[in-house]
Amino acid sequence: MISQTWWYVARATGITAWVLLALSVVWGLLLSTSVLKTWSTPKWLLDLHRFMGGLALVFTVLHLGGLVADSYVQFGPADLLVPLASPYKTWPVAGGILALYTLVAVETTSLAMARLPRRWWKRIHLTSFACYWLATVHTITAGTDATSPWLWWTTTGVSAVVVFLTLYRVLADADARRPARRRRPAGAAANPSNMMGATARRR
Repeated sequence: MISQTWWYVARATGITAWVLLALSVVWGLLLSTSVLKTWSTPKWLLDLHRFMGGLALVFTVLHLGGLVADSYVQFGPADLLVPLASPYKTWPVAGGILALYTLVAVETTSLAMARLPRRWWKRIHLTSFACYWLATVHTITAGTDATSPWLWWTTTGVSAVVVFLTLYRVLADADARRPARRRRPAGAAANPSNMMGATARRR
């Protein structure tokens, strides 16, 4: 009964960690596209985004603890921390390990954001997309719930939302940069040859 309890703990915490990670990613995308700023303050929304990401890390650690305590597979520290070291579903487990390290990097740099160069923080924060996809593949391939229809449709639906919001953000960023590009040809009138021509015409 105790071994089954830890098995349930490992399953529940793993799925909860994925849900929190998915919510954090979706929330971050909504923030970056300014969709939510119409009804609340950006600071409150940013705090909620960080909270969900941090809570996802907490449940991931609990998930690892449940796997170690469970006697069904007998995971050791190396199996859960070294990619490709686990004989049980080697590649799906490796994906989960990489997702863990990526999540740790994102959360650590988020806490130290004020002390880091903006460009470096942004580059590391963008790896949260890799973290989400690695965690999603891990969730639907490594766990005992991988064949459950509800889990498959949930991950598919959320992933579709992530893809849509990502494309929306990319297109919005491209559209925001477009006016600057249009203004560049107008600057050609300010080059020396054009200025000389204008001076000659005035004479």
